[in-house]
Amino acid sequence: MKLALDKPFTFVKEYLLMTIGMFIYSFGWIGCILPVGGVGGGAAGFSLIVCHALQHYLGIDLHIGTMVFILNAVLLLIAGFIVGWNFGLKTIYCVVVLSAAMNMWQTVLAGHTIFGNLEHFLVVILGGIIAGIGIALCLQQGGSSGGTDIVAMIINNYRRVSYGRILVLTDFIIIGSSLLVGYKLDAVIYGYVMTAVVGYTVDMVMAGNQQSSQILIITHDYDRLAKLIIEDAHRGVTLLDSVGGYSHMPSKVVMVVCRKRETSRILHIAKSVDPGAFISVGSVMGVYGKGFDALKKV
Repeated sequence: MKLALDKPFTFVKEYLLMTIGMFIYSFGWIGCILPVGGVGGGAAGFSLIVCHALQHYLGIDLHIGTMVFILNAVLLLIAGFIVGWNFGLKTIYCVVVLSAAMNMWQTVLAGHTIFGNLEHFLVVILGGIIAGIGIALCLQQGGSSGGTDIVAMIINNYRRVSYGRILVLTDFIIIGSSLLVGYKLDAVIYGYVMTAVVGYTVDMVMAGNQQSSQILIITHDYDRLAKLIIEDAHRGVTLLDSVGGYSHMPSKVVMVVCRKRETSRILHIAKSVDPGAFISVGSVMGVYGKGFDALKKV
């Protein structure tokens, strides 16, 4: 019975979180970026610039969410003919919800922001954080807000280019093009800052509790160190065979994977055993197994 209920519950949870994520993301744009005259990258940023140009030069007042929908629909249509029609339902759903949410916020807020007492620069940063949280919620459920993802799909059909490089290049072009439709230089600078904040926030939220440390400790007293880490820090230890590049003497490397908050405890134990130990600490994400996350969560 549990297995029968798992799939419907997961389905509802995923689409609920994607919906919340798109509403949060759209609020970051409409509630923060739009009122202070900021710009940004992606489909939302390009739609904001197009709507501004239509209103400024042609007197056409078009909701940003509507332009987001039109832009994504065109991109999906082009991608369909080029790379096939294998689009996920979640991508289409997120595009529709995002468009509706942006139109709703634009109607409700009517160009105002609830953060009116803050400096414009701080509002832009706050908008980037809010938008980043929304995107991360969507990505964690396997969704996508379209835009750059679709562009990357089309480009990679002809030439293999990393997603990050496409994102940076398209955002740079979109934000820079805002100068052509009447935006000032400070708005462009805000746009680049906002894009960086969004990217950083997405990385932090996506990492979440999965962020851990991988500690490599080179010491001749590896047996005692391994024993103390197991007994005092209650963490597993792996001993790796090693050979000194200068001395050519065989030894062991003590490898420990632990949560970020446990790193200082491991380092303190290592220092107490061998103050001269050589230690490297690296950040890792997605540690699965006993004592960490279950592999079924992947």
